[in-house]
Amino acid sequence: MPRSVWKGPFVDGYLLKKAEEARGSGRNQVIKTWSRRSTILPQFVGLTFGVYNGKKFIPVMVNEDMIGHKFGEFSPTRTYTGHAAGDKKVKRA
Repeated sequence: MPRSVWKGPFVDGYLLKKAEEARGSGRNQVIKTWSRRSTILPQFVGLTFGVYNGKKFIPVMVNEDMIGHKFGEFSPTRTYTGHAAGDKKVKRA
């Protein structure tokens, strides 16, 4: 179920502060974040965030199409390695 409209989007406070500092400095550095639940705001467009997936930080360059989505949507936590050995037998024959 989505968050109530009257509450507004959820964003961790430290993330907003880091984004404002990055905008002010003008340097294009990766902002590390563990907050996969935070919503992407228009202030984040053009910045690169390193979103933690439980193992490593995945770099996510924010553009206009991502506004309103969550950071976790762009940093997959599971690695798909393919289906069982059934497909490999077909390739051998």
